[in-house]
Amino acid sequence: MRRLSFILIVSVLGICLFSPAYAADYPQKDLQGVIMWGAGGATDNVTRAITPHVEPFLEKQIVLINKPGGTGSISTQYVHSRPSDGYTLLFGAENPQVHRILKLSEMDYKDFYPVNIFGRGVGVVVANTDMPWNSFKDLIEDAKKRPGIIKMGSTGPGGLPYTVGAMTKSVTEFEVTSVPFKGEGPGVTALLGGHVDFMPAGITAVREHIRAGRVKVLAVVSDTPIPGLEDIPLITQDYPEFKKYLPWGPFYGVWCKRDVPQAVKEKLVEAFQKGASEPQFQAFLKDFGTVSMNISGDEADKFLTKWQSVTCWMYEYAGATKVSPASLGIPKP
Repeated sequence: MRRLSFILIVSVLGICLFSPAYAADYPQKDLQGVIMWGAGGATDNVTRAITPHVEPFLEKQIVLINKPGGTGSISTQYVHSRPSDGYTLLFGAENPQVHRILKLSEMDYKDFYPVNIFGRGVGVVVANTDMPWNSFKDLIEDAKKRPGIIKMGSTGPGGLPYTVGAMTKSVTEFEVTSVPFKGEGPGVTALLGGHVDFMPAGITAVREHIRAGRVKVLAVVSDTPIPGLEDIPLITQDYPEFKKYLPWGPFYGVWCKRDVPQAVKEKLVEAFQKGASEPQFQAFLKDFGTVSMNISGDEADKFLTKWQSVTCWMYEYAGATKVSPASLGIPKP
């Protein structure tokens, strides 16, 4: 009887906790923000830039902690283990969308609600200045003439260079030798030194090198002009087949558990949409080489589904998956 009474009390408390009245008073305390990657990285920078603009609308602080590891799986597992009350938020990037095909986790963003996707990064294809190519088409034609000879800088499965390389192979059937590095930074350094011939990279990693003329930029991985990069040819200019994969790139956002009460989700969405609209944050995104999105809910879920479809099938075509996306119900792009 005592056990039954305890269960009834806990059930009643749970009903009260998630009642409309509780949600109306949310938040009653500070929130915890769990950052998927370590201090100083892109996700960390975006998170710390947006948070001060959101806190005034919540009238509470968001206490941030970095919880890297497992390509983002440690932080997703942690947030998912917390109560569904909206007080623990996941600040992350795109990585969970490939966790299942790489057997890193059984979770991806299907288990979380997208409070806001702030923006997406943009990839560019850059080459060593000694290379003879003046366009992306020049590179492709040369690779077809010399299969396996040209060296491409990469970061291994999961990174932007790898995925753009897989896209390119599926569209053009070119064959190059991929040289993996531990990050875009070391890869770009190798490119500057002539150890690799070209590299797809995030604009944030190569923007200053482009401005200084230290690398030759061949294309932007987009089918629409990007503010500030209008003078760089679109990758679809000579290869319109890329369009079915675009827009694509790294992205940054904030999530809560999928089963958080609707009224709480709405408060979070409103606060983050207002914060992300602040001119100072928008200026940060532009300077950071990120295209502003500021989307949530169904619109964000649609974006996430397409991104996952494109990326997971690119990995499948490249032979990099441990589990077929077809077996997970992930549709082909």
